[in-house]
Amino acid sequence: MAKEKFARTKPHCNVGTIGHVDHGKTTLTAAITKVLAETGGATFSAYDMIDKAPEERARGITISTAHVEYETPKRHYAHVDCP
Repeated sequence: MAKEKFARTKPHCNVGTIGHVDHGKTTLTAAITKVLAETGGATFSAYDMIDKAPEERARGITISTAHVEYETPKRHYAHVDCP
């Protein structure tokens, strides 16, 4: 089975949020998607939708990485939210 080819119409930028526990990495990721969703560049991903695992939700912390994508008029972003 052939691998599907992805057409890149914009430059791609890979972004990662890293930092100490409870410094707002996932909150920042959710805020970016909210602002860009208002202009049609993303689908809003709320904080609790980025942290999907039940243990993450129960403890209020990120345990595994999450991936979201969004766009601006000039670039496409692949964003990894790290624990």
